[in-house]
Amino acid sequence: QVQLIESGGGLVQAGGSLRLSCAASIHTFSMYAMGWFRQAPGKEREFVAAISRSGSSTYYTDSVKGRFTISRDNAKNTVYLQMNSLKPEDTAVYYCAAGYLSGSKISATYNYWGQGTQVTVSS
Repeated sequence: QVQLIESGGGLVQAGGSLRLSCAASIHTFSMYAMGWFRQAPGKEREFVAAISRSGSSTYYTDSVKGRFTISRDNAKNTVYLQMNSLKPEDTAVYYCAAGYLSGSKISATYNYWGQGTQVTVSS
């Protein structure tokens, strides 16, 4: 069974940083493209970032470009989201996802999802 477990969320002040991790219990982790999504109260689930199987290509939604960095360590079956210069509008539950379509911003194209981790940014 494939499981994705997010960690690293928490409460941080505006301008601060957090690094989210997503550990995958899957032997063929390197076969999957990975993505991060978030959902804030009263809003639709939003694409944040994605990374190709090898890590050579990355994709971001405009609102996080220059602030967030997605990366992966295939030897550790882990994908990361480094979040710098955090803003209150970044507050949301963050989810990692695995799929076969590199760079997809559409949640329905991902096959597996984690349980989410809360990120709260105070002003």
